[in-house]
Amino acid sequence: MKIYTKSGDRGRTSLATGKRVSKSDLRLEAYGTADELNSFVGLLRSVLMSSCCRCKEPIDVQLGWLQNRLFDLGAILAGSDMQLSEGSVNQLESWIDEMQEELPELRAFILPGGDEVVAICHVCRTVSRRLERSMVVWREESGEDVSEEVWQFVNRLSDYYFVLARFLANNLEISVPTWEK
Repeated sequence: MKIYTKSGDRGRTSLATGKRVSKSDLRLEAYGTADELNSFVGLLRSVLMSSCCRCKEPIDVQLGWLQNRLFDLGAILAGSDMQLSEGSVNQLESWIDEMQEELPELRAFILPGGDEVVAICHVCRTVSRRLERSMVVWREESGEDVSEEVWQFVNRLSDYYFVLARFLANNLEISVPTWEK
C-alpha cells in the first residue's frame, strides 16, 4: 500500500466521519497541534533516555502513556466517537502531585532552559497551551465541542510539563534560569 493517497492534493482532507474539509479547517489546526505535541513528546523521551536522570524509566512510561492519549485526543478532534480512557485526568493530576511533593517551593518565574531535556519539557508546555487555544477557537467558530474530560485533560497537560521540567531539573541537580525583572 502506498503512503500517499493523492486525495489531499487540492488542499482538502477527510475527517474521521468521512466529511471532506479544507486543510485550513480549525478542527485540523487543533488535531495537527496535538500531533505536533506528540512529536515533541517523542523527542523528549529520546533525550530523556540518553540523559543521566535517575528517574528516567518511570517518566518514560508516563510519557509513553501520554503519547497514546494524545493520539486518542487527535482522533477525538478529528471527529471520531472515541473518548479518553476513564481516569485520564486523575492520572495526570496524580503524577503532577507526586512530582510536586519532591520539589522546593517556587519563588520565581522560571525561564525555559538549564538542560536540553528540561528545555524540551517547556516546549511541550507551550505547545500544550497552543493546543488548548486552538481548541477554543475551533469551538467558538464551529459551535462544535468535545467532552468536559477532554477539556480538563488538555488543560492539565501544560501543568504536567511545567512540573516535569522542574522535577527533572531537580533530579539532574541543575539550576534553572529565573526571570530577572
